[in-house]
Amino acid sequence: MSGVCREVVTLQLGHYSNFVGTHWWNLQDASLSYDPESPSAEVQSDVLFREGQTLGGHVTYTPRLISMDLKGSLRTLPQEGSLYDPGAGASAVTWEGSINMHKQSPPEKNSFLEDLEKLDKGEILTKADFCSSSKLQHSGAVSVDTFNSHLARVQNYKLEGSVRVWSDFLRIHLHPRTISVIHQYNHDGEAHRLETFGQGESLLQGALLEELEDKLHFFVEECDYLQGFQVLCDLADGFVGLGSKVTELLQDSYGGRGILTWGMTPVRHRDPTPFRDLCRLLNCSLGMVHMAAHSSLFCPLTLQGGLGRRPTSPPQFPLLTYDVTVCHKDRPSGPFLAFSPSLWYHSSSVLALALDALTVSYRLRNNSVPMWQVADLLAVSGRKVVAAYGAIPFPMMSGGSLPDALSACADALPWKPLSACPEAGQGQCYGQLTTLKGFEGQKLISCLSPGIKPPTPLHSLHSGEDVLAAYVSSFYPSAPLALQLVSSPSKLTPPFPQIFSQSLDAQGFLRSEAPPPGALGPVISSVPVMTSLQSGPALDPWLSELHRATSAFDIRRVAPSFLSQGPEMAEYQEALEELRLLARCYRDDSSGVMRSSSEEEDDD
Repeated sequence: MSGVCREVVTLQLGHYSNFVGTHWWNLQDASLSYDPESPSAEVQSDVLFREGQTLGGHVTYTPRLISMDLKGSLRTLPQEGSLYDPGAGASAVTWEGSINMHKQSPPEKNSFLEDLEKLDKGEILTKADFCSSSKLQHSGAVSVDTFNSHLARVQNYKLEGSVRVWSDFLRIHLHPRTISVIHQYNHDGEAHRLETFGQGESLLQGALLEELEDKLHFFVEECDYLQGFQVLCDLADGFVGLGSKVTELLQDSYGGRGILTWGMTPVRHRDPTPFRDLCRLLNCSLGMVHMAAHSSLFCPLTLQGGLGRRPTSPPQFPLLTYDVTVCHKDRPSGPFLAFSPSLWYHSSSVLALALDALTVSYRLRNNSVPMWQVADLLAVSGRKVVAAYGAIPFPMMSGGSLPDALSACADALPWKPLSACPEAGQGQCYGQLTTLKGFEGQKLISCLSPGIKPPTPLHSLHSGEDVLAAYVSSFYPSAPLALQLVSSPSKLTPPFPQIFSQSLDAQGFLRSEAPPPGALGPVISSVPVMTSLQSGPALDPWLSELHRATSAFDIRRVAPSFLSQGPEMAEYQEALEELRLLARCYRDDSSGVMRSSSEEEDDD
């Protein structure tokens, strides 16, 4: 089906969610196309973006987005954005008494933001002073062709040492109604921190509730065919309580619309202490229960090895230059950048690439799968929690074919956990949505000459859908499976970090010949990505372990302050019981394996 734009409103709640969201919106901005015949028009940008006009008459194209963060989290970004002049039309000051003026120097902008400001002012940048890409502002100042010509001539930024908040690498303009700042809590410092579920839950009342309802009304009212909301919410701090209330509000106010919620957790948290580690475990458990209940679908996204107090090492992605401890290493040709999952700027970029593929099914121009269909496919029998997996990038040889690439992964699936939930490994799944995005220019089937015997069964199939379905079904023989193949890739433009293996070419495909030792690889401009959303028995031990870890101590003795602003003790115990029952929903009792009485007693 084509021709109908089913709009989506996005909400980003919390600092790490805004990190992921910023990379994700940068990816959407890089793929914008106004030509419906263009290959990149495969994805319908109007699902996410809205057209408007500034007071000066400039046409704007901004995200249909509501973003919440704490006081001090914006640095150089004005809360109202920079498309409009907030001082225009302000009345003159008529006070005649004495005035004491306190002047504070604004935070310094990094080189990327400085270049954006120059382009906004219409200044012509040379290669010498335009050391990297800048964003298309969608305000008429810079054309797409001019913007892309700059991209082709410049090197990439190295922002690892200068990114402190998400606005330090934001490419796009935001609508004046997008950002809400929560002034009761600080982004930095030890005082007034938003750390517990109860703190966040108590926020959505009074002025903040009125502000959110007003912004929702503004963005929803202009939609013709609203399909729903996608919510990115921090899972480990107090924003999870706010997110629980926000999803409840959406469910009550917009019944029948899809609500897909993504719980975001970084690998390393700021200023860890034993109490904060305990709070994060409790927040994850309570947030999982409440947001799953109020959403059509809930999926945690993290590069952590687990959501407990002692997570294992992050998953290893073979085509990322991965380093869990430092960001720079030395080699004969000089220092190079290694991927550090503990660095928010890095880990959020990987999750944004995954999210680009995970959400593309309901953003397509043709043959889209609306949010509610995605939920119906995966949330079987009320199982609303799902796990995500991804191959980032998907290992496909340049000039090769999809059967070649999948045959090279015949022994094990190419994807890694993106929800801290290992696959069960028994080929059982209640529902699965697998997406391959970014194979543009590559062959989906094998083109063998007549009389040549196919090297594998995959090489004998006649469509990309059949090839991918046969491959996934070889690991999950009886699982319901939905597939999405999208040709256009995720386009990487600065300031996306260059964290990829040198064995890739500029389009993110494997090179046929390894680069010489010490040689620098090309700047990666796009990558293919494969993702899988799954609901299956693997979630039973994962959720059960989260329940056991949360129930292993007396919260009134170990962390009494956690409940000081809610929930009540009875509500807390009820949430833990709901978590236990949620885990049981994913138990596979069809395997014929007898469970011991002690196992049953542990569960009960």
